[in-house]
Amino acid sequence: MKFDYDVLIVGAGSAGLSAALVLGRCRRRVLLADGGPTRNAPSPAVHSFFSRDGIQPAQLLGLGREQLAPYPSVEIKEAKIKGLAKLPLGFEATGANALGRAFRVTARRVLLATGVEDVLPPLPGFRELWGSSVLHCPYCHGYEVRDQPLAVYGRGKAVVGLALLISRWSADVVVVTDGPGHLTDYALERLRRQRIGVREEPLARLVGTPDGGMRCVEFADGTFLERSALFLHPTQEQRSSLAAGLGARHTSKGALWVNKNALTTVPGLYAAGDMVPGQQQALLAAASGSKAAICLNEGLTREECA
Repeated sequence: MKFDYDVLIVGAGSAGLSAALVLGRCRRRVLLADGGPTRNAPSPAVHSFFSRDGIQPAQLLGLGREQLAPYPSVEIKEAKIKGLAKLPLGFEATGANALGRAFRVTARRVLLATGVEDVLPPLPGFRELWGSSVLHCPYCHGYEVRDQPLAVYGRGKAVVGLALLISRWSADVVVVTDGPGHLTDYALERLRRQRIGVREEPLARLVGTPDGGMRCVEFADGTFLERSALFLHPTQEQRSSLAAGLGARHTSKGALWVNKNALTTVPGLYAAGDMVPGQQQALLAAASGSKAAICLNEGLTREECA
């Protein structure tokens, strides 16, 4: 069967762009489908990205797209992939372009780099301050709020680990649990030893400043806790159901399972970036995309040279 492309990459964030670069240098026919804003779009800057520390997310992605220009076998299309169907030797993808017009393409392999969606608490202020002063990654944002009064939101074992980590950036950390925190005596003792406070009162909202900063946490009883930023590990969901539609295996935490070669349980379907298990950071997503592209290219080469 003649395919339109060797590889369809779905998602044009750090993982997708990095994979497209590697595959372009491998002279593979690639379609990179850009479905819209990335997860880190609300953030003012990307940090801990070697040689690009502090760059704006859109600027980083713009540089990635520019560096694909010298590779004529790579095509970028503003498109939303809505369906994937398995063919005997590849895939058929259907979707809509930027004008809403339907299209269909075929590819020998598919690399998913669609990322995840953060599910924030349904309280006023969380979504509005997300990325500016409501934060998920201390390695990305901890330095910018160092030595400031910080809050950590959550319950149980997870919030304890995050609060202890955040205490390396600030000596003024308070855990807010929005009701019973389900903290063991041992957990409370660990927090106490690091001088981390605990507030279990129900929350009403987060109060921001005009420039996107945080002024305080407001509790349901009307009291306030002045904080400059709040960290949490939000629940995450896959941004795309394409893998699930093909019956690909997911982990118990909802990540898309891949083997050491970035291959899912669906033959020919690869995945990279935040959607697969592991730490989440722009630099790591880019590395994940690069590795997946190398494994994918070597798989195609073995097939061609059999």
